[in-house]
Order: sequence, then C-alpha cells, then structure tokens
Amino acid sequence: MNDETSDPPHLPRPSSAADDSSRRRREGTAVADAAPGPDLDPALGVAEEDDEGRLPDPVDDAQAFAGEGALATGRAAIERAVKLAPTAPGVYRMLNAASDVLYVGKAKSVRKRLASYARPTGHTARIARMIAMTAHVEVVSTATETEALLLEANLIKQLRPRFNVQLRDDKSFPYILITGDHWAPQILKHRGAQTRPGRYFGPFASVGAVNRTITALQRAFLVRSCTDAFFESRTRPCLLYQIKRCAGPCTGEIDFPGYTELVREAVDFLSGRSRLVKQELAAEMEKASADLEFERAAVYRDRLAALAAIQSQQGINPRTVEEADVFAIHQEGGYCCVEVFFFRTGQNWGNRAYFPRADRTLPADEVLGSFLAQFYDDKPPPRQILLSHRVEDQDLLAEALSVKAGFKVEVLTPQRGEKKELVAHALTNAREALGRKLADSATQARLLQGLAETLGLPCAPRRIEVYDNSHIQGTNAVGAMIVAGPEGFAKNQYRKFNIKSDGLTPGDDYAMMREVLQRRFKRLLSVAPESSGRPESDDGVPQWPDLVIIDGGQGQLNAARAIFTELNLPEQVALIAVAKGPDRDAGRETLFMPHRPSLKLEPRDPVLYFIQRLRDEAHRFVIGSHRKLRRKDIREAGLQEIPGIGPSRKRALLHHFGTLKEIERASVADLAKVPGVSAESARKIFDFFHQGGG
Repeated sequence: MNDETSDPPHLPRPSSAADDSSRRRREGTAVADAAPGPDLDPALGVAEEDDEGRLPDPVDDAQAFAGEGALATGRAAIERAVKLAPTAPGVYRMLNAASDVLYVGKAKSVRKRLASYARPTGHTARIARMIAMTAHVEVVSTATETEALLLEANLIKQLRPRFNVQLRDDKSFPYILITGDHWAPQILKHRGAQTRPGRYFGPFASVGAVNRTITALQRAFLVRSCTDAFFESRTRPCLLYQIKRCAGPCTGEIDFPGYTELVREAVDFLSGRSRLVKQELAAEMEKASADLEFERAAVYRDRLAALAAIQSQQGINPRTVEEADVFAIHQEGGYCCVEVFFFRTGQNWGNRAYFPRADRTLPADEVLGSFLAQFYDDKPPPRQILLSHRVEDQDLLAEALSVKAGFKVEVLTPQRGEKKELVAHALTNAREALGRKLADSATQARLLQGLAETLGLPCAPRRIEVYDNSHIQGTNAVGAMIVAGPEGFAKNQYRKFNIKSDGLTPGDDYAMMREVLQRRFKRLLSVAPESSGRPESDDGVPQWPDLVIIDGGQGQLNAARAIFTELNLPEQVALIAVAKGPDRDAGRETLFMPHRPSLKLEPRDPVLYFIQRLRDEAHRFVIGSHRKLRRKDIREAGLQEIPGIGPSRKRALLHHFGTLKEIERASVADLAKVPGVSAESARKIFDFFHQGGG
C-alpha cells in the first residue's frame, strides 16, 4: 500500500491559479503551483486579523514568509527531523526559532508525514509559509492512531498553535446535581469535576437554562436548594417553603418517605420519564378532586403547570433521539459558526454557538473535524453525534471517543428522518448566529475606526482597557479593568484589584488609580515586555492595550500619566480620561488627553455612545466587585471583635452555620460541635453575642 492510501490527504482547499500567480508577483518568489502533496494536514495558515476583524492574505506577511531562502531553511529543519522520526503513529509539533509552537499534527506514520513537508515543490503558499517559519520539529510517538488523535486535540487546546483551527470560548458546561450524600437531597447547579456523590444531569447549554430549569423543578417537585449547613441550622421553615418552592424537610413539614418520593419524581423527570411523571401527577390530581380535596388537587395542578413550563422552554424535543449532540457548521464572510444542540433523555437542553478561529480558505468539513476533536477533549461524549458535514477521519473520531467514554459512540451524518431534521434546525441556527456575528463585527469595526479618528490614533485600537474604582468612604476599596476589542467585550480578560496599600489615605481616588495601574502594567511588563506580543487568548485580543480609558477628569489623567512615565511604557499606548458632565449628565462628558485640549463630542455622536458604553461596563463590573467584597466584610464583621477567634475559626463557624444570625442563635453546645472550636471558645462566642462581650 502506497503513502497516499495509507495516510489519507488532509489538505486546505487549493487556491485558484490566478490567485497564486498574483501572490507570487507580490512576493517576488517562486512557489510552485503544483497540486498539494497527499500527506499534508488541514487547518494550516491561521493569520492574525486586521484592524477591521478581517483575516489578511497570509503571503503578505513579509516577516513570516521571506521567500526561497526561508523556505529552504525550514525544509532543512524538517529534513533533519525526518531522519529521526518513527514510522509509527504519533504527534508532531512544528516550532519557530523562538520555540513558539506553530502547528500540531498527527499521522499514522510520522516519518511519511514530515517527509511530505520536506518536498521542494507541491505546497500551497500557506503551507509554504508555515514551513518557512519552522526551525525545529518535536515528535511524540503513540501506540495507536486513536491515541494520536486524542493527544493532538489536547495539545492544540493547550498550546493554541497559530496554524491550527482553534476552539474559542471553551468553557465547561453547567449540570444539574441532585445530591446523594444527605438524607434530604439538594438540587443545585454544578460546574466542574463531578466528584460529589449524587445524580448529574446535563450538559446544559447555559447557566440561564440551568437556573430556569431548577426554578421550575422546585415548583414542580418542592426539592430543597439550600446548603447543608443552612438546612441543619433551621428551626422554622424558610421563605422558599412559604412560596411553595420547597417541601420543608428541614423542620419536618414533610416526612422522610414523602420527601424521598418527591426526589424520585424529580430524578425520573430529568431521566427522560417525564410522560410517566405527568401521568402520575394527573392521576393524583383527579383522585384528590374526586375526594373533594380541592387544595391538594390545586397543588398537583400547579406542579403539572411547572412541568409544562419546563418543556415549553425547551423548544424542539425529538421523538426518536434519546441522547445526542448535534453539530452544524456554516461559513460566510471568512468566518465560521458551529452551532451545537444538546439532547439528553429525549429533552432539548439548549444550544450554543461557537466561532472557531480558522483560515478562511479551509472547507467546512475540515474546520468541523478539528473542532470536534478539541470539543470533546475535556467533555464526556454522548452515544450519538450528528453532523451537518461528513468529516475526515470520522470513523477514527468515533473510535477515539468510544475508547474515552467506555461505550460505543456513533458519529453520523444523517441523510433522512428526524435526525436529518435536527441537523437542518441546527444549521438554520448556525446561519442566523453567524449573520448576527457579522453584523455586530461590522458595527464594532466602524465604532473602533470612528474612535481612532476622533482621538487621533494611528489605527483602530484592537485592545481597549477601561479602569474604574469603587469604595464607600475609603472602605472595601476595589479597582477594576474591563477589556474590549474588535469582537466586543472580552470578559474572560476582566480583572479586579483589591486596594491594599498600607499608607493609602481612605478615599484618595488618585492614589487608588495609581496603585491599580502600577500593579497592572508592572505585571504586564514582566509577562510581555514587548508591546507587539502574541494574542493572549482565543479572543484574538493582544496583550498590550492600544488605548487606556480612565473614569475621571484631569486629576485621574495626571495620576495615570505619572505611572506611565515611571514605568516607561510604550508611546503606542494612548491614554484618555472621561469626566462626567455637569450633574453627572450622560451625553455631556469631557474627554481629557495628554498634550491636547479637552474635547466634548456632540450628544448624539455614535463614538460618544461607544465611550459611554465602555465606561458604564467598567462601572458595572467594579460596583459588582465592590458589593461582593462589602457583603463578605459585613458577614464577618460580627466575628472580628471576638478575642481569640481568628480567620480559620471564622470560616469554620460560617461554613457550619451558614449565616451570622444562626451563629448568634446557637447554644454553647451547638457552637462546641464546630470543628476547631473548643468548649472555652464556644463560651466566649456565646458570651459575646448574649452578654455584650467584646
């Protein structure tokens, strides 16, 4: 069997001859237009976006591709690796001279795959560009091609190589947990490792979907949502019992068999036996009505209405698909959108849109194939995966996911029936989501360009950082930074700063701003000393800001300038301060800039609205952070004055009782049951609250 049959092709879609010819004229190089070699991997050539969010033609990057000399150097580095590469399956990494990983690929025979890169001809311009940047190659052997696929996906997510398709917004999914470590199980939202005993139901597409479902389940099944510590401390039912969202097991309002039956019904509903549960409730309602127990019948009626509300929120619910994830990809305007629907126990548990970073010339099936391997790198797969496009190595992917899951996983591209309808529905959602994304990106690009023109910036900013701080008469002072770029707010890069300088005068806003900026940029200088650093995250937002916005006037601007001068920050970082108008009137803000007169924009100027939106987002974030800090401070304030009660005992007491009020109510014997609290300490705490101690 020759190379072409033993190692199937993984190639980007070739460009036209006219396109290649014009590129060679621009480059002044002689890259061959021969058909691409059969052993090259897909997803090569992810370029950085320009200021308007467009992907530039990769061959225009003179630093990345410097002609035949660089190409020959890269081929020589690959040829050296070929001599030592195994003929077995494995994963290889191409690195540049700075040891940055350019590309991660897998192969059934690593030596054959690398040899295909070392050929003098037969490469597209994009692949040639990657070869020209390669300084050395690292190889990891695996026992099987399945292991190679799983390792490749893991390394791509971990290293985020420039030339691979990159999964973006890869957050873990929320689940619903009905606990199994307490006699009265609790229903709660869960995210992360599933280590706590109990039944997990999910994944759900969003936290909002989980919250809505839990609220409706509380109405339908009256299962408690309070913590164990709060549960154990109750002496009378809480508000949730009063509004009929809990059966009140904490104070014996319902007996153990009755509560166990409610939990069983909730588990049955989430396990896909919703029709049976509804039939049982309907039968109980009819029986209560026949017995003239109309109040009990009304309870069952309300529970049935709550279950109907859950199913109406779920939208489409399949009849023949019990457990599946549905993936559909749509491409338009150089962008990709992958829409994912989650179906578990015959119920629709939501959908989410992803926008992976991929070169615009890659066909949909190649983008989807790389996306899938990364998607399931840290998530349990369902028994069926339904796709809008057949992907390369589809059978290998199914085998790898089956090995990982411990049961058979089918990867299908349905052609008829209900499964085909589910894929078509997902494809419609992908098309609509990408349309909204393109519209938002175009609007954002216009606003950024308008901001650059208004402020006299050399180009549209790709990273904007906005700073604000919050306190009450100097207490619980906190600063915050929000980040915005070509694709809107980059919330995963928001940061908060607890103000902690010892010599700080309470309420000194200038000193607070100086501390926040000093801490932020000192750390940035240590992590990325050059202002042209690589993107920090999958949002494509650079590490260094092009524009820093301060909430305040000339005084805040001077404080920020002093820090910029002290740290010798690059001149490319522009700085402005936004002062509120008279009587804090929105629309009459004044912009202060170094070495320029202050500026007031027209009240209806779109750029002014954009600046207001940035400032308001920073204000929202810092106020939220301040309130959390203040709540924590208030919660612990009652314990801070008790002699001999340090941070560890404070945490133990709050963990055990839940609230300060419950600690106040506790007896000496109850306090002594807390781990780490001796009989003497329990007496001190009791005396403090009941005899005015401290």
